[in-house]
Amino acid sequence: MRAKHSANDQIVQVGARVRSIVWFRGKDLRLADHQPLAAGIAAGEVLPVFIFDPYFFAPERAVQMGHRIQFLLESAQALKAALQARGSDLICLRGASFDRLAELSRAWSADRVLATRWSERFGRKRDDSIASRLQVPFHVFEGETLMPPGDILTASGQAFRVFTPFWRAFQRVFELKAPLPRPERLPSLPPEILALDEGIPGLEELGVVANERLIRGGEQAAWSRLDTFLRGPADRYVKGRDRLDQEGTSRLSADLKFGLLSPRQVWWAIETAEARPGGGAAFQRQLVWREFSHHSLWHWPDLLERPFRADFEGFPWLEDPAGWQAWVQGQTGYPVVDAAARQLLVEGFVHNRARMIAASFLTKHLGIHYQRGEAHYMRYLVDGDWAQNNLGWQWSAGCGCDAQPYFRVFNPTLQGQRFDPAGTYVRQWVPELARLPKRWIHEPWNAPESVLLDAGVTLAKDYPKPIVEHRAARARFLATAKAHLAQRKGLSP
Repeated sequence: MRAKHSANDQIVQVGARVRSIVWFRGKDLRLADHQPLAAGIAAGEVLPVFIFDPYFFAPERAVQMGHRIQFLLESAQALKAALQARGSDLICLRGASFDRLAELSRAWSADRVLATRWSERFGRKRDDSIASRLQVPFHVFEGETLMPPGDILTASGQAFRVFTPFWRAFQRVFELKAPLPRPERLPSLPPEILALDEGIPGLEELGVVANERLIRGGEQAAWSRLDTFLRGPADRYVKGRDRLDQEGTSRLSADLKFGLLSPRQVWWAIETAEARPGGGAAFQRQLVWREFSHHSLWHWPDLLERPFRADFEGFPWLEDPAGWQAWVQGQTGYPVVDAAARQLLVEGFVHNRARMIAASFLTKHLGIHYQRGEAHYMRYLVDGDWAQNNLGWQWSAGCGCDAQPYFRVFNPTLQGQRFDPAGTYVRQWVPELARLPKRWIHEPWNAPESVLLDAGVTLAKDYPKPIVEHRAARARFLATAKAHLAQRKGLSP
């Protein structure tokens, strides 16, 4: 039995005073444009609940994604406060999701459970299992994406493998509807239900060390970031989004990941802005790239375990412990690659251009499996999203859906010079090079000894020499890939 899926914006009226459990699940931590919540309010009483399932929140698991856990807990606290301010509360339970939902359904005599759908296979399997075991109907609603995953298909009814035709098809069928408003008041909960609340766990309880450098969670913080973007970076987004030395991106990735904002709200904000930003269309295209990643994972759920391109199966990736540690710690000798590594560990964020440079370096210069980099990023990113992170890493490695050609290998020196021309990004994250002139900031190994001396830099002491030489590493990867793909010819989809 599959989970029952409600259509977009369908508010199901099933009789007077229906009791709906609204199950918040980490991708919808907001009140505005929340379809399950709106459906519950329209039908009668609602009981908002969040379950801290050990699948994610057991300490041994939580510490593996501490940055995301910290952001989620802050966002859950903000959601709880917002519900309390409107006369309700977020009932927080701990334990296996099905068991706690079943208990709560019986305790409150609930008529149904409502939630937002997830795109990933494990989320879909979870929902199907819960739908088959609960004694009350279980409905999942859209909201994670602009259109339901799987709804955009080719003329022959197949999934798109390339983004540009997907983008064109999206433009033909997408109909923007106004986001649902934030409810002003909610029905109060009875004392016996409020007494069931087990509270939101603290970081220390989960074994997670707090990081004050992370962006703040919560729906209002997300709206503030959107407002900041629309008032400045959005207007210069076309060129500014690739600049490492400027505030040119939206910084909304975590807000979309955790559902503090819905993609529809963001799209609507651009369309209805008092002065439409000059980069609005370019940013909307990036929202559809996000859409593409979720649709791809919907159609090919095993992308999290294998490359999209069948001819990359069995690729002879290298075991290079020293190279891996240098890349992780930001000690490769390539300043822009090292800046990205250090920003990830400290802020739980990496600029998208820097992500591409770092991923290209790991997979093509070092020849290390993209899945290792993918897992490392998922461990530290606040905005770690299974679909987007996987698509990005497979794109960089050349084995993904609509990936860059395998033979395109980023030159990290040229990338740094182009997108961080004065070395501002590098100086922030690789401070041992801060005094180098911009002429040498991206290639300190070529700087004259006198320049290094004036900057207080001794290579191999203060900062490493490059662990690989660009041309040699590029040639090695291309030779390996060419030989492997020739052997596997005809297997690519």
